Amino acid sequence: MVALSILDLAFVVDGAAPVDALHNTLDLAQHAERWGYRRFWLAEHHNMVGIASAATSIVIGYVAAGTRAIRVGSGGIMLPNHAPLVVAEQFGTLEALYPGRIDLGLGRAPGTDQRTLRALRRDHTSADAFPQDVLELQAFLGPLQPGQFVQAVPGTGSNVPLWILGSSLYGAQLAAALGLPYAFASHFAPDDLMQALAVYRANFRPSAQLAAPYAMVGANVIAADTDGEARRLFTSAQQAFTNLFRGTRGQLLPPIDDIETYWTPVEKAQASRMLACAFVGSAATVRTGLTQFLADTGADEVIVAAAIYDHVARLRSYELLAEVMRQ
Repeated sequence: MVALSILDLAFVVDGAAPVDALHNTLDLAQHAERWGYRRFWLAEHHNMVGIASAATSIVIGYVAAGTRAIRVGSGGIMLPNHAPLVVAEQFGTLEALYPGRIDLGLGRAPGTDQRTLRALRRDHTSADAFPQDVLELQAFLGPLQPGQFVQAVPGTGSNVPLWILGSSLYGAQLAAALGLPYAFASHFAPDDLMQALAVYRANFRPSAQLAAPYAMVGANVIAADTDGEARRLFTSAQQAFTNLFRGTRGQLLPPIDDIETYWTPVEKAQASRMLACAFVGSAATVRTGLTQFLADTGADEVIVAAAIYDHVARLRSYELLAEVMRQ
């Protein structure tokens, strides 16, 4: 059975504050745990007024403290923004506090723009060292070696499971070479999905962490009691992706009755391409689309994003999806 997980961006909706988003994140995680979701991941983004999870490890701790069994982790930590030792200390601490429940997904992108990258005191070329940084981080989380003078405390010996995240063939090749699970960001960058999965599976080398390839795919799912209601809820995400092309990122906007009045034909084509892995509708409609998607990808797990303005409607969407997957 394909595992079901959640990627939450801690959306700050129009008219609300980041604290409201964080409270909603915890509430969603508590519901997700009851509904049987396997993981609840949060993503690192900086200088974005619509996303409240910039301090990702802190939010992971907040969610883990408010839940009991669901795995909590990063989807992901943008490793070029950080020294591997610091990440090892943060996630080693999380693993010490919430043993057996922490995942560490790693991304190569900065998760922000170049000016913000400089404010993070990182060089834009730091992404070039991503493979070496992953190995360094893995070593800090592994057993203490003879002659090792620098260690993560907590962290050493914790063996927090690492994931490689990606939206291109680069991450697939690295995950395969290191024998790590791979998560593809098809929820916003679906173009290379099938090729990346093929590369990952064909080149996978077993490791101490993982004996066989394990692939997670991202999807947007907006479920509601009717197709029409779901399509209306989906307009919040469609507006957000349109604004991305306009360079006017902001808080998540409420749904509108007619998305065609909001975007131009070019913007529609661009946004629709990025949202190609979106399944929107009633439970029956979502079931049909998601079943085909999982059959096409052969994924071991699907991680679902849902940019829904109303928190109650977002809860209902994830509840319906859990029912679909159980069936």
